[in-house]
Amino acid sequence: MKKRMMFPLFWRIFLSIWLAMAITVVVSNLATRTLLDRERQAIERQVGLRELALEAIRVRETEGRGDAWRFLRTQGERLELRLILIERDRHDGRLPSFIRDRMKSGWYPQKPAVIDVTDNYSLVAWPRVNGEGWLDPKFFRFIELGLAFVLITLACWWIARMVSQPLKHMESTAQRIAGGKTSLRVSDKIASRRDEVGQLAAAFNAMTEQLCSLLERQKHLLRDISHDLRTPLTRQRIAIELASDSGADEQLIASILRQNERLEAMTSQILTLYRVADQGGDFEREAVKPVSLVNHVLRDAADYAEHQGVDCKLVAESDMANVSVLGDAGLLQRAFDNILQNALDHTPPGKQVRIRASVSDGWVSIDIVDEGPGVDDELVQHLFEPFFRADKSRGGKGWGLGLAIARDIISAHDGEIRAVNGQSGGLRVTVRLPVFTIA
Repeated sequence: MKKRMMFPLFWRIFLSIWLAMAITVVVSNLATRTLLDRERQAIERQVGLRELALEAIRVRETEGRGDAWRFLRTQGERLELRLILIERDRHDGRLPSFIRDRMKSGWYPQKPAVIDVTDNYSLVAWPRVNGEGWLDPKFFRFIELGLAFVLITLACWWIARMVSQPLKHMESTAQRIAGGKTSLRVSDKIASRRDEVGQLAAAFNAMTEQLCSLLERQKHLLRDISHDLRTPLTRQRIAIELASDSGADEQLIASILRQNERLEAMTSQILTLYRVADQGGDFEREAVKPVSLVNHVLRDAADYAEHQGVDCKLVAESDMANVSVLGDAGLLQRAFDNILQNALDHTPPGKQVRIRASVSDGWVSIDIVDEGPGVDDELVQHLFEPFFRADKSRGGKGWGLGLAIARDIISAHDGEIRAVNGQSGGLRVTVRLPVFTIA
């Protein structure tokens, strides 16, 4: 594929600003000269101005310069103009110095109107200070500054939009991908740009495609392995039971059976994790009472808690008895069972696991607090990642799947789950679910 020619962002910004300023100068000069020309032409088009000049020449030749000057002054007051009759190609000292400077200057834009009357005389006309006419130079400066402000503002707006809009699009796309919408990509319109922003967008899309592909392959691999393991594990357990019935060594058979059960439990956990991830929130829901659900979980875990020598205590606010949440009772039970199992596994014998249920501001909160060794602060945020185990502080028997499954289940129920170290040690896991009804 032929590589397209690049147009770097640096040169886009540089040329945009340079062109904006150049256009500002050109346009403001054109506008100024146009206004001045129109002003001068308006004076020259004054009705009867040439005839008035001819009359002034006649008065001058017959009655003298003084009468001609007074005649022009009178007529100028009537027309709101200053009028002076001068001889052609001659410096006339009667003209004010600023008028002479303007007439002699080859570049000064604001010049008086000079009307050629005869071969020997010209009429110089410019507006009176207090009348309509000559525009104040400040007016032209205001026009130039106004045009400069508008054009440069438009250029800066266009540059800011050119740079910020695609970056904001990439940021929002990245956030939505992180939220689980892995099919999203930066739009082709941005990725096809011939500058650094286009290169960044194309690289972002390629990176996202690669990462999503790797994650999908990992997901399918673990799921397929888990499926494929179930059949041989089931057959192995049957073979172990048959060997036990035939008089094989009981301790050896019991050890093999325990390992088989662990493999089956791990396989079941992996399949549950990916089933919840695939379904997302697409499952049947019903009203579930959280207190009843937690009590059921505690009853199921009673034997294991007794074996561990750990006491479990549930404290529920009085309002919780009539509160229900909307969800799948089986999945929610699995989530709380995993959290409680994690707490029991890491609580020393003789200690306690405390469970507190409360409701506030439309949310049900379930706190499960153990009295174990806790977790290093830098590792707490990773507790809900699949296969993560904080072995240094909480070496356990699991595979790092229980809390990951609980997180996905709670998220699928539009809830929140988080873990923090307790003030007096141990780990506090808090689950929050939106209230469905309060009877």
